[in-house]
Amino acid sequence: MYSVDIMVMEHDNILRLIHVVKKVCCQLIEGAKVNDEDFRKMIEFIRKYADKHHHGKEEEILFAEMTNHLGAMGTKLIQHGMLVEHDLGRRFIMDLETALNQYKENPNVNDKLEIVANAVGYANLLIRHIEKENQVIYPFAQRSLESSILESVDERVKVFEEDATTQKVQDKYLEILKELEEKYN
Repeated sequence: MYSVDIMVMEHDNILRLIHVVKKVCCQLIEGAKVNDEDFRKMIEFIRKYADKHHHGKEEEILFAEMTNHLGAMGTKLIQHGMLVEHDLGRRFIMDLETALNQYKENPNVNDKLEIVANAVGYANLLIRHIEKENQVIYPFAQRSLESSILESVDERVKVFEEDATTQKVQDKYLEILKELEEKYN
């Protein structure tokens, strides 16, 4: 299924960033200085690529169809599972940004701890979240939604992707990812 293949590939890219995040956090624990600019790039990637681009397709298209057509089980999996985790991830990133802002204003060990705690909290959440989507949610959708709905999801995801390609969303954020990987791997 086109849309699931795209989303799984995006998960791979998000996990690549998660690897960088954890690497940077380990360096901070070992005494490295906080690189504000690199953390801002990570936050931008997370907000624009992982959240707006990737979660946009899930929330606006696939998850909406699952909630609309798969009854109580679809609603429970999506509204009480995946969407809650999306919101929790957003909270980690808001708190990370707050800690970065405070650290930039007045560098101190407490805010450095908050930077690490929120970055690693986000990373660990996403690792488990992605595994659930890849292993449970997407296969459940493919098994349970009618073929006409799956075709509609694919068509809408193609349009979403074409719009993003026109705006060079994928190119921009995959370039940021490549730059961060080269620096930290």
